[in-house]
Amino acid sequence: MENQVLTPHVYWAQRHRELYLRVELSDVQNPAISITENVLHFKAQGHGAKGDNVYEFHLEFLELVKPEEEERLNKLRLESEGSPETLANLRKGYLFMYNLVQFLGFSWIFVNLTVRFCILGKESFYDTFHTVADMMYFCQMLAVVETINAAIGVTSSPLLPSLIQLLGRNFILFIVIGTMEEMQNKAVVFFVFYLWSIVEIFRYPFYMLTCVDMDWKVVTWLRYTVWIPVYPLGCLAEAVSVIQSIPIFNETGRFSFTLPYPVKMKVRFSFFLQIYLIMLFLGLYINFRHLYKQRRRHYGQKKKKLT
Repeated sequence: MENQVLTPHVYWAQRHRELYLRVELSDVQNPAISITENVLHFKAQGHGAKGDNVYEFHLEFLELVKPEEEERLNKLRLESEGSPETLANLRKGYLFMYNLVQFLGFSWIFVNLTVRFCILGKESFYDTFHTVADMMYFCQMLAVVETINAAIGVTSSPLLPSLIQLLGRNFILFIVIGTMEEMQNKAVVFFVFYLWSIVEIFRYPFYMLTCVDMDWKVVTWLRYTVWIPVYPLGCLAEAVSVIQSIPIFNETGRFSFTLPYPVKMKVRFSFFLQIYLIMLFLGLYINFRHLYKQRRRHYGQKKKKLT
């Protein structure tokens, strides 16, 4: 019994040009992996079905392993709790669920606004906020997670474009529109919310497919193309909402304040709104440039491969 050879569970998977083996062992120590002719040899200390022991196996292939392919066939991954591959799968699952929730939220807004417009026509413009505000609040608060992911390296997205979009949208939603009832009945709210949702119902499905290593050409093309007309229109709608809010904030005096003695000068909130208008178009330039580079990088590489 002492000389009995313990064999671990081995899982086999293959693609057209790649072969994957997964050995079900944890806490692996001193793994010895080699290939001689058409046989794969494995031996390691680890925790498997028979507890903590030495496990080994020999796997015979149908044909000889070519020397130039030995490196690729030797991609045997040792699975253990907390391994990099396990963490990567958890990360992908987390990002997939986040993008799915955001996609469902913005899809609900888009469908709701579209159906109401088809039924009520222009009359639907004036109660957009009261119809979909709760869902928009939810989606935009959840968008904070996206910026945090970029900041801590969970995603490879650059932080600045994500932060600009988050702060800009939330300023419009929570301050310009959310705090003033007079703004909530404006038709511009419909266009702001509708254009936001159009961008997101194509962006989040693309991210979801990326999480599962899938590439649907139509979704990819929409993700890298729809923003070209929609993003500037969205910024224009945001600018209109800010311009329309300036006389309202001046009249109500909300968020205005007086500087202390000896200055004693009243600073109107509309002053900051005017500054924000300049920053809005600066942010448009930064994000538009970032999105254009993404599109050129994606489709530019494909064109080079074809030529």
